[in-house]
Amino acid sequence: MAELKTPTTSAESLITEHLDIWTTAIEQKSSAGRGSSNKFSLYGIKKLRELILELAVRGKLVPQASREARNSPNYESASVLLERIAAEKAQLVKEGKLKKQKPLPEISEEEKPFELPQGWEFKRLGQLALLENGDRSKNYPNKSLLVESGIPFVNAGHLVSGRIAKGEMTFITDERFQLLRAGKFINNDILFCLRGSLGKSALVEGFESGAIASSLVIVRTEKVLLPKYLLMYFDSPLSARTIKKYDNGTAQPNLSAADLAKFLVPTPPLTEQHRIVAKVDELMGLCDALEEQTETSIAAHQTLVEVLLAALLQVPEQQTTPEHTRTQFEQNWQRVSEHFDTLFTTTASIDTLKQTILQLAVMGKLVPQNPNDEPAAKLLERIAAEKAQLIKEGKIKKQKPLPAITDEEKPFELPQGWEWCRFDDAALSSSAGWSPQCLPTPRNGEDWGVLKVSAVTWGIFNPEENKELPAHLEPRVEHEVQSGDFLISRANTADLVAKAVVVPSSAPKNLMMSDKIIRFKLHENVNGEYLNLMNNSQVSRDYYNRVAGGTSSSMKNVSREQIRSLVVALPPLKEQHRIVAKVDELMALCDQLKARLTDAQTTQLHLTDAIVEQAV
Repeated sequence: MAELKTPTTSAESLITEHLDIWTTAIEQKSSAGRGSSNKFSLYGIKKLRELILELAVRGKLVPQASREARNSPNYESASVLLERIAAEKAQLVKEGKLKKQKPLPEISEEEKPFELPQGWEFKRLGQLALLENGDRSKNYPNKSLLVESGIPFVNAGHLVSGRIAKGEMTFITDERFQLLRAGKFINNDILFCLRGSLGKSALVEGFESGAIASSLVIVRTEKVLLPKYLLMYFDSPLSARTIKKYDNGTAQPNLSAADLAKFLVPTPPLTEQHRIVAKVDELMGLCDALEEQTETSIAAHQTLVEVLLAALLQVPEQQTTPEHTRTQFEQNWQRVSEHFDTLFTTTASIDTLKQTILQLAVMGKLVPQNPNDEPAAKLLERIAAEKAQLIKEGKIKKQKPLPAITDEEKPFELPQGWEWCRFDDAALSSSAGWSPQCLPTPRNGEDWGVLKVSAVTWGIFNPEENKELPAHLEPRVEHEVQSGDFLISRANTADLVAKAVVVPSSAPKNLMMSDKIIRFKLHENVNGEYLNLMNNSQVSRDYYNRVAGGTSSSMKNVSREQIRSLVVALPPLKEQHRIVAKVDELMALCDQLKARLTDAQTTQLHLTDAIVEQAV
């Protein structure tokens, strides 16, 4: 972890004494797919940042001035400075140099969210700063008035991490800027978002001037308030709670500048504001370091898992004997199993283990071969003969023949007794469904319904995912799903397209396939669950990624011909059953690991929340 200076405050002690909690409290975003960088959030460090800001605005982050310092002639409390600023503003109003502001409501004791240290004051934001909306007259620039260079024109999208991002800046001409009657910012102003990304703010630095979009407001602080302190306040949980109180949006978050002016800002003496800002900067730097080290550690851990598991999938050189290959695999597995408890401690690592199990299964490395098993070649001959007889009898249609499998299509060497075949070689027939205009609600009881693709894409057949067939339409019984059907989605997201399920014997009646579902009728001597393992393996997913059509990852399509053409590593029937049983066993183990991990992560999150709650 990052090197830390000797703690100088109780707040720093709180932070440093719980480093393990802050860095190990991780919130899972998704358990689907591979990788880790976008699948989790560093919840502990996020809460630590919030805690730092909460302590800062409560006056608990840095020591207050001593009694001797407060008695010094140079010391000026917040109340004294505020009185002086109020007197100066009153004089400017009297002289006509400043427009008289509408008085803000008095602050009641009930409204104050917590007790402040000596020398601090609660003040409304409108007493500490001038707020100015953008020009909303006919002079307001629309998109057609934007130019490639000129005066910066800032919208909410430009406010990034408390700064104004210059990379995607938009501009207006100087002539248009001069026409604006309001909404012109200068250096050290704060821009605050009133709509959409409500509460997002940024400090103006490095800009002589510019204009704001209508979704922003300019906050220009008086001498009593440091802009960086106010920016820190806007980032704090206190500000977030106040935003929720005043948010008047319905379809999208919305706040008025008049309500923003009512926000209560805990205002310390100016000298203490400087110390608070400096301390927050220092501690946020620590958080940055912790975040970087934690993410690096997680990435390194995932890389180690992937390297060790990839060794299990290595394709041996052709000169290698089966005995040598088995010995090499066992040695690699030993390396994994010796460190099982330390390797599979994240959702990403367990997902990688699951994918590796599938790949080992279809490579013939998960269970030992039995030379007494009938080879898959004999099984394929029987399927071909039965299919030919069904065509002759007119019970199924003759399909267009598929090309022979080339050596380039074979990703690895098969064990003895296995055969490469097309998916269609293991099936007797295939057909597409029907998509009439259905009612938007699921069917009632055993009324006829049409399955949605979500009924087949999550690994378990979900018959509740259906739409009711209208009463005026006759059901097409030839599309009714039956026990043992192999259903596969031909249209879905990149991750879910071509996902499949085998219909169980307990499936309800009167449910039809939609035209986005393809059904394969498998031969009785082919284990549908094994074919589903093959279909879910990485080698098959890579195939679908290559052949799927569609212009975006949110909607991909595969054709029935492409599914029929999937190259399958087919083992003897008895080995298919042994593989499915072993995969079920290992997947249950993975699910147990995930459940234990989820429980541990939940405990860490609760512990983090408890520390924060106790601290404030």
